[in-house]
Amino acid sequence: MRKVYLDNGSTSYPKAPGVGRAMQEYIENVGCNIGRGGYENSYSLAERILETREKLCAFFGYSKESNVIFTPNVTYSLNFIIGGLLKYGDHVIITSMEHNSVARPIEGAKERGVSVSVVKCDEKGLLDPNDLKDLILPETKGVIMLHGSNVCGTLMPLVKVGEICRNNGIFFIVDGAQTAGVFPLNMDEMKIDGLAFTGHKGLLGPQGIGGFIIREQLADAMSPVIYGGTGSMSDSLIMPDFLPDKFEPGTLNLPGIIGLSAALVYLEEIGIETIREKELTLMKSFLEAMKIRGDVKIIGLEGVKGRCPIVSLDFQEKDNAEIAYRLDAEYGIMTRCGLHCAPMAHMTLGTFPQGTVRFAFGHQNTEEEVQYTIDAIKKIL
Repeated sequence: MRKVYLDNGSTSYPKAPGVGRAMQEYIENVGCNIGRGGYENSYSLAERILETREKLCAFFGYSKESNVIFTPNVTYSLNFIIGGLLKYGDHVIITSMEHNSVARPIEGAKERGVSVSVVKCDEKGLLDPNDLKDLILPETKGVIMLHGSNVCGTLMPLVKVGEICRNNGIFFIVDGAQTAGVFPLNMDEMKIDGLAFTGHKGLLGPQGIGGFIIREQLADAMSPVIYGGTGSMSDSLIMPDFLPDKFEPGTLNLPGIIGLSAALVYLEEIGIETIREKELTLMKSFLEAMKIRGDVKIIGLEGVKGRCPIVSLDFQEKDNAEIAYRLDAEYGIMTRCGLHCAPMAHMTLGTFPQGTVRFAFGHQNTEEEVQYTIDAIKKIL
């Protein structure tokens, strides 16, 4: 049976060309650590890691490579920021479309005496920035929000929210999980103070590597969440107060960073505009075929504008889990069914508790695969 991979919202596949080779070369021919060895291989490897930080700065519109912090993934990144920033008596604003990578650490912050306001998005997942503005209080520390919904693909107005945050002197922290590598994310232009990213989705890198980029003011306001050895200031029991060491205890996922670096080279060569155009074109074909069906409900926006390349469907006459199972079992089409770790979003969109079947397109999918999927849905229904 053929296989069609449409679960790129969970993790991209296939990865960028060269990612696996770069990781293998490091594991088999280098293998050492950085900051812990006084020999040439360690120094050379440290330069490659620094170059990756520089690539990420260029990719995300920031200028200080020391402010790139590596973590295992975007969930860890958001936990570092939320846990390190929010203290007793603080107030924070999130949206009703958040993934659990924001929602759950925010619940934990509530237990520490942090108050939370949730700005309600509409039934399409759209946010009115003016609604957010009305929730700002004297004790508000910042706004933490996603860029693109992992459930329905709706994009958030980052530029407008960034302006509101800057004008009110509060931090703006963005979850870029679903859009990094597909849509432009420029920290300076969007007035983002903290950008959390993961390597294994649109950046086309391996699992287990992600990070965040922070401005100096946000770094100064944050405390470390995890403590340990950094290879620097080893005579002190206190964590270093300089970046990136302040937030990078322990040995980094060096094979993952090397793989991510190779993926960034590929993204630079092909251009994210090319990737975005291809993925949105594929999504448009799928959306147009689903619009004419009376037994399928498209969740979120019905057109391509304002969407990242994700489509969630609620099958009106059959169980969603059955559809997802049959797509895989009978046609080899891989999707994701359920609540997608985002119950708040499903409540907002009116798809809780049944969830949806999600189709997330990648630039290496083809029009023929999209048509095959359309035909498979038609046959199952």
